Amino acid sequence: MAKTDKTDRRAVIDQMRAKQKSAERRRGFTIVGVCIALALLIVGAAAYSPIKNWWDLRQFNDIALEKIGSPANVCEKVTTKKATGTQDHVPVNTDVPYEDSPPAFGQHWDEWDVRFDRKMYTSSDRPDVERLVHNLEHGYTILWYDDSIADDDTQLTELRAIAKKMDGQPDNDRTKFKAVPWKKDDGKPFPGGAHIAFSHWSVGGAGESDAEKQVGVWQYCDKVSGEALKEFMLEYPYMDSPEPNASDRGEE
Repeated sequence: MAKTDKTDRRAVIDQMRAKQKSAERRRGFTIVGVCIALALLIVGAAAYSPIKNWWDLRQFNDIALEKIGSPANVCEKVTTKKATGTQDHVPVNTDVPYEDSPPAFGQHWDEWDVRFDRKMYTSSDRPDVERLVHNLEHGYTILWYDDSIADDDTQLTELRAIAKKMDGQPDNDRTKFKAVPWKKDDGKPFPGGAHIAFSHWSVGGAGESDAEKQVGVWQYCDKVSGEALKEFMLEYPYMDSPEPNASDRGEE
């Protein structure tokens, strides 16, 4: 009897150990499964945005720039103001206060954003305003958009489509354009409740060399308008700027 009892106890212990190991394997499989599911979710989330953007932009492939967004009448008349700041460089990370929202001229950092192929930025990767003003000096037209545009899927897609139309070869200075967000801590909101602003640093006409004729140029819009932007950039081309021949190939 004693031997039988001992054998029975061993059997019970072995059975308990087997159940414990089985439970541990199930927990292990569950943990692995959860990790795989989380990894798939992370990868899927990372891939979703580019795929969605590509899908949304397909509709604009055969549409001209001036047909994207609202007509030009959603924008106010162009305004100008005497400009200063040519070659007035300060070291990177120097805080430069700008009177206008957004700036179209002024003192700026001694470095500029030379990522010629980047036509559009979000609040997470936008260059500093002082760096972008240097781009204005080199002939860029900058389209600034506020949070209401950033939060509007339809208008943000239109803005991406416009930026895509501006894609060009690295040596094509005629596409000196960037669309960037205007953040709350950059300065005051756009005047008149506008949500879009074009800015350009003009010398008063291509080839003009009299610094007294330099002006900052603005146009404010309620909505995204490819038509208004095209008209603005034709009226104020990249050559109409203090240093139009600077490019991403090293000129300062």
